[in-house]
Amino acid sequence: MNTLTFSSVPLPVRRLHVDLAQPFASRWCGGDAFRTAFFNALSMSFPVGEQYFIDALKNGAQKLAPAERQAFEEELRGFIGQEATHRHLHALFNRELTRQGLTNEFEKRAARRIRANQHLDARKHVAVTAATEHFTALFAQWLMQHPDALEGAEQRLAYLWLWHSAEESEHRNVAFDLYRAMGGNEYWRLRIFKYVTFTFLTDVLRQTVRNLWHDGSLFKPSTWVSGWRLLLSPQGLLRGNYQAWKDYFAADFHPSQHDASLSTQWLATHTSDYTVVRAAGKAVAA
Repeated sequence: MNTLTFSSVPLPVRRLHVDLAQPFASRWCGGDAFRTAFFNALSMSFPVGEQYFIDALKNGAQKLAPAERQAFEEELRGFIGQEATHRHLHALFNRELTRQGLTNEFEKRAARRIRANQHLDARKHVAVTAATEHFTALFAQWLMQHPDALEGAEQRLAYLWLWHSAEESEHRNVAFDLYRAMGGNEYWRLRIFKYVTFTFLTDVLRQTVRNLWHDGSLFKPSTWVSGWRLLLSPQGLLRGNYQAWKDYFAADFHPSQHDASLSTQWLATHTSDYTVVRAAGKAVAA
């Protein structure tokens, strides 16, 4: 195994002050069909995905030598706490989508894929997590730079996405560092990243199209004008992040090389919107 020194970055667990028990509009993102369908598709992947990441890193950490595992323990605990909170809140969000009549095929496909690959080496599951975390970190930074993507959304829903994004940036190093500590090699890191790129983008697109079909806006030109602006315009989520996505292929890449200052700033300026329920290394009294 590689001998690495972990930074033990503090990863507090927060409870966001947001009420997701109340219904929200079917086109909650400013009345825009495409933006709503796309964000909904992402949310539909989160509960099963976040649980998979938690399980992958728990199992992966058990493969470390005792000293390495102990050095990684606090950071891993914070990662698990943050991801479990994301899973819980997006499950509540998705419950409303189900009430609205949307069908979550994304989650079904992901769950089948997870079951089919349970036999794989633990390092490969951690590599899948690291690759997907790279995507979420890119999305997080982009959303912080383009909060207009949530223009017109209720504040509670906008804050859900911005808080989630900020924490994804905050823990973006964890799975990558664990993969390296487990002795994961470059061949599988990059091969799995290509696989995740294809499956993740394909699943998001398929679920977005399904959501638009349900909404009745799939074939409206205005829907796809909005989609182009969101994803493929010069500063869009996909086109604008191409270089950052490509950075993952560099032999010396590390997630910390990407700027996360906007996420840090958001968390620092919105302390009244969440409660820290567990600081690094200890619980916080309610």
